[in-house]
Amino acid sequence: MDTAPVFIKTTLDGRRVEVIGRHVCLGGVPEADRLIALDEHPNRQAVLKAVPLATHMAGRLPLTMAEASVAQAALRRATDAFDGSAQAARERLRQAGWQKALADGAE
Repeated sequence: MDTAPVFIKTTLDGRRVEVIGRHVCLGGVPEADRLIALDEHPNRQAVLKAVPLATHMAGRLPLTMAEASVAQAALRRATDAFDGSAQAARERLRQAGWQKALADGAE
């Protein structure tokens, strides 16, 4: 799998927003593994007040349509590079378990 970082933008405080592997990262630290359309975000009004051109969120990072497009394409490429090893299968199973637990209300 190609893990070369894909640059998205630089924040006002100088940190790089990049897609590294299957995550949108802020300063090299994973922030989100998926993008959420702003229409589906619970704080969309506050986000739009702060960043009027935002169309998507990656964790706590607002993204414009162009930034979201680049990020989504990079996330899709990382997902499409399927790793069939036992370790990768365990990791996918672990992530699915956490997603199920979070959907059921775990924090």
